[in-house]
Amino acid sequence: MGIPHVLAIPYPAQGHVIPMMELLQRFAKQGFKVTCVNTEFIHKRVMQALHEKDGDLVDMIHMTSIPDGLGPSDDRNDFVKALKAIFEVMPRKLEELIEMINETDDNKITCLLADENIGWAFKVAEKFGIKKVAFWPASTALLATSFSVPKLIEDKIINSNDGTIRKHQTISLSENMPAINTENLVWTCFPDLETQKTVFDVIVKTNAFVKLADFIICNSAYELEPAAFTLFPNLLSIGPLIATNQLGNQVGHFWPEDSTCLKWLDQQPVSSVIYVAFGSFTVFDPVQFQELALGLEQTNMSFLWVVRPDMTDEMNEAYPKGFIDRVGSRGRMVGWAPQEKVLRHPSVACFLSHCGWNSTIEGVSNGVPFLCWPYFADQFLNESYICDVWKVGVGFDKDESGLIRQSEIKNKVEHLLGDEQFKARVLDLKDKVVNSVKGQGCSNKNLRRIIDWMK
Repeated sequence: MGIPHVLAIPYPAQGHVIPMMELLQRFAKQGFKVTCVNTEFIHKRVMQALHEKDGDLVDMIHMTSIPDGLGPSDDRNDFVKALKAIFEVMPRKLEELIEMINETDDNKITCLLADENIGWAFKVAEKFGIKKVAFWPASTALLATSFSVPKLIEDKIINSNDGTIRKHQTISLSENMPAINTENLVWTCFPDLETQKTVFDVIVKTNAFVKLADFIICNSAYELEPAAFTLFPNLLSIGPLIATNQLGNQVGHFWPEDSTCLKWLDQQPVSSVIYVAFGSFTVFDPVQFQELALGLEQTNMSFLWVVRPDMTDEMNEAYPKGFIDRVGSRGRMVGWAPQEKVLRHPSVACFLSHCGWNSTIEGVSNGVPFLCWPYFADQFLNESYICDVWKVGVGFDKDESGLIRQSEIKNKVEHLLGDEQFKARVLDLKDKVVNSVKGQGCSNKNLRRIIDWMK
């Protein structure tokens, strides 16, 4: 009999691939054979971004790919087109891949591990009679919101046919869960009704598909979201996975990391640097980009700013006139950073973040307080956790024109760093989540349970 063989398929987005790769490393170290299936488009980006140092990690995981149904030049941020192609093309291609592996490999597929967002994969797994585990990489509160769609319809908060809001309001799924503005429900964050309906339909279908899974595991800790796990007891915490990655070596990035910034950090005093990063998706209006730059300048602090090539229009002329010369060596801009290692660095004082879940739990796991600048979808929910529930960060206020001005940035930096309670609370939260992934911690026990069952 062969060794257990896990076939894993993440949703094709940066914030989904990285935590999946974290989890797969745990399985590989437990003696599983692991195959990770990305789309061809994502596979190419991941492999191109790998450093030579990542070779040992990738050797543990066989990386392969299937088509996503889109052409090379198609816009994968067009959710209507992308989701339609994924549903129409990828299930058949996944079946073909499993058949090929089972015919050619002595270690046949014994378990499918799939991102909850592509629940159709569990229908494929059921056809082959293999075990099924759903992995949720975002906050458990967000998944709870998706699972609460029938209740939101029953309470006449949303319409049943397309998820449109009947009346804009702030809701809470249960006591001690963060408040949710209905304008920020995941599917309502898209600018056009067609995309909103498409995403809502996918959520409804996925809710049905995921019932086929034997387990649903979440990259979160009970200590972070007790109310969400209590609301849906079938959800198991196994994270934050990053809290057990002592070396900070992440695999699955879409851009090559600029590790030279770590040497720059080595030259800065303890707790003196603002780390600024907005993930893989956030884009800025040119005026807002300049206000951010001027706000960082006005703080008179050192800052490490991740500026992707596609972050704003006309990147070569995006900075305010004279900005680069004025900030000099106290400002360091990079295209992509080894974020986990940056956040672990003693020179970092705070994290100006878009509040993606990966960034949120990385900041918490390293005891770094937040300046919150959410851009899209679940990031507003995560901001509510950070500012209102955990109280480990502050948000920014927009002016009447919808901009966050330079003076607001300067003032909030001073407010955050001038109150030692923010740092004290995030260090306390750090201790709780780190303990959860060790020894008899809840997340560690849940992961051991899943591993034993899969074996």
